[in-house]
Amino acid sequence: MPEATRPSVSKHKPTSFDIAYRAGVSQATVSRALRGSSLVSGETRRKVQAIAKELNYKVDKNASNLRRQHSSTLALLLFEDPTSDDSLINPFFLSMLGSITHACARQGYDLLISFQQLSDDWHADYQDSHKADGLILLGYGDYLESRCKLEKLVEQGTHLVRWGALVEGQPDISVGCDNVHGGEAMTAHLLGMGRRRIAFLGDISEHCPEFSDRYLGHCRALRAAGLAPDPALQVDAAHSTEQMGHEALRALLARGVDFDAVFGTSDLIALGAMRALAEAGLHVPGQVAVVGFDDIPMASFANPPLTTVLQDTKRAGEQLVENLLQQLRGEKVGSVMLPARLVIRRSCGAALQASAPGQPALKVVRRRVAVR
Repeated sequence: MPEATRPSVSKHKPTSFDIAYRAGVSQATVSRALRGSSLVSGETRRKVQAIAKELNYKVDKNASNLRRQHSSTLALLLFEDPTSDDSLINPFFLSMLGSITHACARQGYDLLISFQQLSDDWHADYQDSHKADGLILLGYGDYLESRCKLEKLVEQGTHLVRWGALVEGQPDISVGCDNVHGGEAMTAHLLGMGRRRIAFLGDISEHCPEFSDRYLGHCRALRAAGLAPDPALQVDAAHSTEQMGHEALRALLARGVDFDAVFGTSDLIALGAMRALAEAGLHVPGQVAVVGFDDIPMASFANPPLTTVLQDTKRAGEQLVENLLQQLRGEKVGSVMLPARLVIRRSCGAALQASAPGQPALKVVRRRVAVR
């Protein structure tokens, strides 16, 4: 009887059949072993993997995914924000991107990155087409407008997770920061520095739930100190940009109201406000303390360095990926709120107070400035 023909590995691209023949196991066992399945003994896994390495065998990921109806890819959809450069990406989300990429890689997933505005039907273009197994959404512009889209995605069975505020009755799963506590802690810090007339720059309507939550915390801290929130000290800034912060501060100056501190609902808004104060001849922090929210990289390079509220972008990115993968595994998953932490730098006047303990509270700005 002729001897069984051994598969040739020198004249063709090695396959799982070649590995199975060499290892003396079935092709199904080879597939499980290369996936690291616990259904295969450790000894067999090591044997199969060693033979695969010897043959320079590479798993055909596309074919494997096609069989399992999975892409092993997650889609990260960014909201196009107005920016001072051509990136159209909020710097805060850029700092989260690295964490999301690493978290995907550790779980064996590829990451597809695109803008939300480039597609009208995210479910069809990503999940139904098997381009991605699930969606991570960063940013959404107007929340009330985006909520309808989120409701539709959930109805379609789209696997998704969103970075953003936890809103009562929201249809989707989100990961966000404790904005109320962050706003309260920052305002309490300013009050502790002797500031009493604290302007708040940012849209506090339902269209911007993160900003409105920060304002809620701000008002809580004021009331706890026996101070009533003054509507004249709140100025809308619809977008988180330096330009919006600059315009909001100029609008505040035009009102002629007294203020000794400015709380920008984002670092970009705060940085724009600092520029407007400098143009008006007002010293930060000597005359006006300025603080922000986010702790984007450029906050520490401002002059003076910006006091802000840290949102842990590393942990946020990891949590977004984990929550989405839990959905893909069919596990029960809920929204997560991450803690906020103050980062104290010179823009709030901390260095001035530290160098002169017991000094009376700084005077309120009472200077009217002509706004051109």
